[in-house]
Amino acid sequence: MSAFLDRMADYAAQNLTIAKLLSRLNLDPTNITFDVVFQRLTDLVIANITAANICALVGAGFYAASFLMRTMVPLRVLSIVSAFFFMAYGALGGALATFLLYLMLLPVQSLRLFQIIKLVKKAKLALNEDLSVDWLKPFMDRRIYRAGDVLFRKGDRANEMFLIITGKFQVAEIGVEMLPGSLVGEIGFLTPNNKRTQSVRCVEDGAVLTISYDRLLEVYFDNPNFAIYLLRLSSNRLLHNNARLEKLVEQYKGKPHAAAPTV
Repeated sequence: MSAFLDRMADYAAQNLTIAKLLSRLNLDPTNITFDVVFQRLTDLVIANITAANICALVGAGFYAASFLMRTMVPLRVLSIVSAFFFMAYGALGGALATFLLYLMLLPVQSLRLFQIIKLVKKAKLALNEDLSVDWLKPFMDRRIYRAGDVLFRKGDRANEMFLIITGKFQVAEIGVEMLPGSLVGEIGFLTPNNKRTQSVRCVEDGAVLTISYDRLLEVYFDNPNFAIYLLRLSSNRLLHNNARLEKLVEQYKGKPHAAAPTV
């Protein structure tokens, strides 16, 4: 084995010499200077400057730049520009396969760019709108509750959200009343373990509309307006709870504390 490897090394040394490399570049191994090498490389570059190669080089530049983008819109834009230059290279250089490849990729990239821009516009509009969940009602089921009934208890597994239509409901732990038009149970949809954080019971006969979290997840991803509405609703509820707790703390601080018993 060692003898075989030695022969292979000798063969490679004889055939992969600098002299052969220089001869392939049409350079004289006996007359090598920096100026000669630079001039030869310049000649090779000039000889290969064609419209097709320039298009390929520019397209490769845009394609590489697309990987540096942090957001999808500029990434798609650079990919589309790159596709145009590669198509030009294929047309001018006679590379039919390259031309057809990027011709097929162009409408796909354009469609994705259109979808992203449309989604961003919807999200911006949703931030400035007074959102409503009325359009969600067709996806929900009606359910009747009587006074004393419990919708869910703290710690229960959460699998649905409620929209109060009539009646009156109360968050048992904090005594907050939920009136018609209120969403209940959305926090469980956003928590990692899908657990109920409070208990809700019916204090006055009423009706609610329910939607399962599985269906809600589909609507959440299909409609950015509802996604933003749900996030805003959860944020407002957390801010409201925080303000209520701060108020209770201030009230507690203002009350005189009982003197500690003496021994």
